[in-house]
Amino acid sequence: MKLLVSNPGLDLRIPNYEDLERMEKEEASDRPKWDNKSQYILTCVGFCIGIGNVWRFPYLCQTHGGGAFLIPYLILLVLEGMPLLLLEFAIGQRLRKGSVGVWRTISPYLTGIGISSMMVSFLIGLYYNTLIAWIMWYLFNSFQDPLPWTQCPLADNGTEYVPECQQSSTVDYYFYRVSLNSSASISESGGLHWPVVVSLLAAWSVICICYIRGIRTSGKAVYVTAILPYIVLAIFLIRGLTLKGALSGLEFLFTPNVDELMKPTTWLDAGAQVFYAFSIAWGGLISFSSYNPVHNNCLQDAVILSAVTGFTSVYAATVTYTIIGFRATEKYDNCVSGNIMTLLNTFDLPFEENITESNYEAVLDRLNSTYPDIVHGLDIKTCDLQNLLSEGVEGTGLAFIVFTEAITKMPGAPAWSVLFFIMLLCLGLSTLFGNIEGVVVPLKDLKMFPHRWPQEALTDSTRTWSS
Repeated sequence: MKLLVSNPGLDLRIPNYEDLERMEKEEASDRPKWDNKSQYILTCVGFCIGIGNVWRFPYLCQTHGGGAFLIPYLILLVLEGMPLLLLEFAIGQRLRKGSVGVWRTISPYLTGIGISSMMVSFLIGLYYNTLIAWIMWYLFNSFQDPLPWTQCPLADNGTEYVPECQQSSTVDYYFYRVSLNSSASISESGGLHWPVVVSLLAAWSVICICYIRGIRTSGKAVYVTAILPYIVLAIFLIRGLTLKGALSGLEFLFTPNVDELMKPTTWLDAGAQVFYAFSIAWGGLISFSSYNPVHNNCLQDAVILSAVTGFTSVYAATVTYTIIGFRATEKYDNCVSGNIMTLLNTFDLPFEENITESNYEAVLDRLNSTYPDIVHGLDIKTCDLQNLLSEGVEGTGLAFIVFTEAITKMPGAPAWSVLFFIMLLCLGLSTLFGNIEGVVVPLKDLKMFPHRWPQEALTDSTRTWSS
């Protein structure tokens, strides 16, 4: 069909339906494909199941009434997350483009939505790769016995420990002063911290190797990065259940506070966690589904991924709170032991009235009623297991402080530390694959690189741009 215009030298052709179908087939023939369905599902699972499932979801459960938070989370997972997930799968699978391409196909005026998704993936990718660099630094230092964060370093005089470390804790000092080399104030840059610089370079190198040929290499890497975390979590769950206080942590996690269901913030946080878990609107899932056949059953994929995501969130929280329960019980026992020692040094009690953990509360109440002035003058700390369990820690604090502190108290601490950081490394890598996919494919849609460039050149260019 020809369009007649006033300029006879201009010949514009409007493609008909057959031309559009032919162009789609030509583009589809050049587009990579998944080796099999399991590879696609594992890649999506690895993208959605990330570090946040280990350190953000358990914190939200603890903040919003334990098991009560699971109710709005699972409801919104089905009513909010699954439909949006299906929408991203369907639109990417049918139009066979990235986030920029699908929105530009719907309307050129919506191209900005795809560009925004690409920028979100880019920024999240920078953040995640920094976390991976920290994880690799801790993983490298885990091959030591004892672990380097188990004791404070010596001061410059070589006769005493660093005062700052003794005032805080060994794990806090190691994270902020040794690993990150944080400056005293924001006005002091502190210069380059070379261990982290090398770790960051190593992290980008690992990503480049795994993603050098797009899904042809990352699709094979997910067999390790997506499956290994479940195995490590199972090992930690078995070990965690044998630790003292693990059941207290699980009881605290799954005991619902029904009053929390009446608070709007509980539902808002549950909805935000669903978006965060599925990585909705980041563009990665659209890109992954674009490599599927047009007639793939994307509804089934959305149901499978929703079920796996919900199960993994609860599964990871269960493992996390066995460790948190163990850590809280250790602190509670140390608090009680310190108070018992103070009382024994102050009061000359007969042997038959010796203070133990079982009768500590009763003896303290009796002494407090008999010698109130003396007891009040002592440095008796308040030991409350529930308060210790409710000390909410999320993000890097949970991974690099709470878990590392608990691991130091386990027999064979270096082995558990290696397992833990290998798990975090796999979770971070599999999520970062989706973030990079959400950047590389839209750049192709925008035709910012020549079409003849191989995938290896595109990956290397994107990595250089990110660095």
